[in-house]
Amino acid sequence: MASEQIKVGDIIPDVPLSYVPYDPKEELKACTRPISFKIHEQLKGKKAVIFAIPGPFTPTCSEQHVPGFIENADKLKSKGINYIICVSCVDGFIMNAFGKVIGSTDKVIMAGDGSAAFCNALGLTQDLTKGGMGIRSKRFAIVVNDLVVEYVGVEPAPGTTVSGAEAVLAKL
Repeated sequence: MASEQIKVGDIIPDVPLSYVPYDPKEELKACTRPISFKIHEQLKGKKAVIFAIPGPFTPTCSEQHVPGFIENADKLKSKGINYIICVSCVDGFIMNAFGKVIGSTDKVIMAGDGSAAFCNALGLTQDLTKGGMGIRSKRFAIVVNDLVVEYVGVEPAPGTTVSGAEAVLAKL
């Protein structure tokens, strides 16, 4: 059962994600073990954009959503963003491979939420079982400042209107 949807003014849930820190020497086929990204430990006193994609290697995620954040990383950081985190309800191994293929480098942390615990705690999961994808995140973007949510943009339909990099930039 999903939690109530997170809203502005809420504290971001302290549910760890799984990621592989960027290493420019890591080969595409490397199978590096993910480590924990502890939300409260990492984001205390920091400003972050956390955006979620329903599926790595899917069209909107690969062609619009993630590239928009990669292309606008410097603009976001100039507005005080310390971390840009892409989350998907898959494991950290898949997010690492996706990051290498899409070229996220050190601009975007590609984090897995394999059990959907983080997205569920946010109240932002969806059941895509009929499409063969199982429980996944909704497409969203959240701005967090010192653990407090300042912006929540959840897509009401396919596309990246309120969850894309440009929408987030407009709210900073």
